[in-house]
Amino acid sequence: MRTQAILGFLSFTPYVQEYLDAAHSVLNHLGSISPYHRAHHASDINSQLPSDCTVDQVMLMHRHGSRGPIGEHKHINYLVQTLDNASDVVQEANLSRELEFLRAGYSSNLTPHNLTILGRKELFDHGVEFALRYPYLTAGDILSSDSERVVESARWFALGFFGLDADVRISTVSDTDDPVSWITPAPGRACPKFDYSFGQQATLTWSKQYLPAITDRLNKLLPGVGFSENDIHGALFACAYDLAARGISPWCDVFQPEELADFEYERDILMDASCAYTLPDNMAPLVGTVFVNKLIERFTNSSGDSSPLYLEFGHDVTILLALSALGLAKDDPPLSPDELRPDRKFRTSELTPFAANMVWERFTCTRSFDGPQIRLILNDATFPLSICGKGMDTTLGTCSLDTFIKANHYSTGIQFQDETWNKTCGL
Repeated sequence: MRTQAILGFLSFTPYVQEYLDAAHSVLNHLGSISPYHRAHHASDINSQLPSDCTVDQVMLMHRHGSRGPIGEHKHINYLVQTLDNASDVVQEANLSRELEFLRAGYSSNLTPHNLTILGRKELFDHGVEFALRYPYLTAGDILSSDSERVVESARWFALGFFGLDADVRISTVSDTDDPVSWITPAPGRACPKFDYSFGQQATLTWSKQYLPAITDRLNKLLPGVGFSENDIHGALFACAYDLAARGISPWCDVFQPEELADFEYERDILMDASCAYTLPDNMAPLVGTVFVNKLIERFTNSSGDSSPLYLEFGHDVTILLALSALGLAKDDPPLSPDELRPDRKFRTSELTPFAANMVWERFTCTRSFDGPQIRLILNDATFPLSICGKGMDTTLGTCSLDTFIKANHYSTGIQFQDETWNKTCGL
């Protein structure tokens, strides 16, 4: 079964598992630009709470759905131009099976930044699933980053969750309105030293190691075209973004499993160095404390006005900053752009694919546990709260709310513009 199989429309066919099996390797090697798929964090964790337990409070942080490229479209354009310039060579070539599609030509009409059709479907489906999972919880407000694709994602989710005629308000927040919001994609004025360029440098270092070999291989398969490393980068991005837009891409079959694994690592070290553990000066965990402290405030009702349900929409950065503050999916030693780490914990295809959803549950039980408990469900799979140490229930991956709060003493000890914040962020 070819990985070219339709991914985005799987729920419409009777052959869902067959297609999923075929596409699984691709879905797991596109990093944070993977189409949404259920994660597999820990196979030994029971996803069902005991029958005497009830979830009484939920906090959702949802990434926007599948979108068009941002910046990467320049590489795709390089590829298209190279193929156009060599169209005569392509027509006369003895093409291998995986490159046969080039005889009909390849073009890209991806719209940068915008939510795709499949991105809308991801959010609508998640809204429906969320309503089925928590039929007794409701909210009158949705909070969203002011990014257009995030606001649209919130609307599609709301349509699935509330239906057509729901009286729900979507409020937006930007780093101008609230410089220390847990919603905005980056801290902006709140942390001037925070800079995505750290991730770009890591990407450049790794790409110099793995792209030349792929470029040589494809130039031997199709001599005369003269693929550059930029073209090959474009083909890898075309695989990912064609899937995000249409659920199908001929480019995904062009690459071998180890080449996709290298591309995945590129995406992981990009995000790790941009907004997670290898960002200098412990900056990501520091900024992520804003989310963790908001979670604790709500689940303890320390402000006196907590709601049973919070529906909030942001970016992959939002989720990764929070995970960094929690010390989850952390590698030791840290990831490096100098060598591939196949056994790493930090995999953005599992943590923050398009339409990633981080769901925090507060639950209580009549017999199984004493006092309120907390659970993290990340992309439809329980993520074990290893930060709780021996206080984590090894069967459910949960821990008591009290244990969770004590384990997060780093976050609770940080406040915006305190000495640690100002020193780290350059305020």
